[in-house]
This record gives sequence, structure tokens and C-alpha cells, in this order.
Amino acid sequence: MWELVGLLLYLVVGGGVLVLGIGSTRWFSRHVAPVLYDLPGGSWAVGALLGLVSLVGWVGAVSGRFEDFGTARPGRLSRVARVGMRGVCWAGALAPAVFLISGLRGRNCRSYEPGCAYISGTGPGVLAYVVVAGGVGLLCYRWRRAAGEERRARERERLRKLRKKGKGKSRAAR
Repeated sequence: MWELVGLLLYLVVGGGVLVLGIGSTRWFSRHVAPVLYDLPGGSWAVGALLGLVSLVGWVGAVSGRFEDFGTARPGRLSRVARVGMRGVCWAGALAPAVFLISGLRGRNCRSYEPGCAYISGTGPGVLAYVVVAGGVGLLCYRWRRAAGEERRARERERLRKLRKKGKGKSRAAR
């Protein structure tokens, strides 16, 4: 019974937050974006900065830093804190993209409606966001992959030397 009540409450509250969140992001970006695009550096700098924020959010969201490792040790974050931190990271990863896309002209909207007009500077901001998030993300991915390959190569070399001396894993054990 309590599980059903909890599920219904979760769906009602979650649905309300989702509907209000989607509606408020469009309103928020329509009022804040023109102010941000008028700052020094313009929409290019805003797009690049939001691309970096999105990358940092993705790193936190997909890392294993907030995972539950079974036993709770003293000084560890509680489960609620870990879920909250993961939620903040996901919000940091997705909110910049939603903010930038909300400045574009909406589908099935007439350009004379105030909520649908194109905000000047959004196009270059989205382009800078894609270039920074994609380019820096690709560089970081390749750097981490190369470091992992180097680590595996060192481990293979270490095991080869140990096998030469008769102390490493045998071929049958692998």
C-alpha cells in the first residue's frame, strides 16, 4: 500500500516539477539570454562558457564518484547526498543546452509572438557551445583513453618480465 502511495506521489510531484521546469526554462532563457549576450565577448563567450559548464556536469554525472559501494563507512556521504550531487551534475550537464536551445525560434510559432521570436545571438552561442563541448570533450576522451592504454601496456610489460623470471601469471591462469 505504502509503495503505491509513494509511487503515485512520485509521479504527481515529478510530473508537476517537469511541466513547471520545461515552461520556466523557456521563460527564464527568454528574459536572461539578451542580457548575457550583451556582456563583453557576446554570445560566443556565453556559448563557450556554457559548453565548459556542460562538460563539467557530464564528468560528474557519469563518474563513479557518487556510487554506493555497499557498506557505509564513517565520513562517507549519505545516499541522499549522493543522489542529490548526481542530480546537480545532471542538471549542470543538461541545463546549458536547454538554455541555449530555448533562445531559438520555436516550431509552429509565428515570429510576431513574443514567446517565439528568435533572440539575436543564439545561433553563434549554440555554435560556440557545440564546438567547445564537442572539441574539448573529444580531447579529454582521447587523453583518458591514451592514459589507460599506457597503463595497460605497462602492466603487460610488468607481467611479461615476471613470467620471464617464473613469478608471474602462467598462460593457463589467464
